[in-house]
Amino acid sequence: MATTIQTSLRLLSRTAPTASRAVRRTTQLSRPLLPLSTTRNRYLHTTTPRATTIGHNNETVPEQAPTTDFGRMDMLGQTPTPSTSVDVCMSDGFALNSGTKIMDGNGAMLVGGEAFVWRPWGRDMRLVNKKGQWEVPAEAFGLLGLVWPKPDLLILGLGPEIRPISPATRKAISELGVRVEILDTRNAASQFNLLATERGVDDVAAALVPIGWVEGEGAA
Repeated sequence: MATTIQTSLRLLSRTAPTASRAVRRTTQLSRPLLPLSTTRNRYLHTTTPRATTIGHNNETVPEQAPTTDFGRMDMLGQTPTPSTSVDVCMSDGFALNSGTKIMDGNGAMLVGGEAFVWRPWGRDMRLVNKKGQWEVPAEAFGLLGLVWPKPDLLILGLGPEIRPISPATRKAISELGVRVEILDTRNAASQFNLLATERGVDDVAAALVPIGWVEGEGAA
């Protein structure tokens, strides 16, 4: 009996480690398998967008695109209007920004920031030659040869409509060293206002016939 008990104890002592190892193996196999190569989780670093400023005027740039301010796109918005700019073209004359009015059927010559009465026609009250060309004597532009500095461009307003100028008239202006742009009077006045504001009254001059001009009768 004693021999049998001792043999049983020996068998238990021999099998106990084997059972323990089996438990450890089972425990190890029950753990989730990990991939052979693991990497650390990476997170994108985000920051709240901050408004930046433009260096030359320190204006804040908004997060969203603002509506277009066309007033700020006007490059000449802060430029003063010349006193000789034309406010109104009337049938028998002109009203200038300075408050000066040239009336009674007279034309206007605007040179160097000054306004002059201009009557390029003769007693017959005609400005168109037999060929249908606008033609006046060279003396009509004599003032441009007296002023200094001499304007670079003369804007010529021919009255209610545009027509070609004669070679003689074009030559007379060219000999003064002045370029010429030909328009009807309304558009000539508008062009003069723009260019005189942009470039200055010393560079741009205008010679304007009233919009109510009638050939052989004049403007009234």
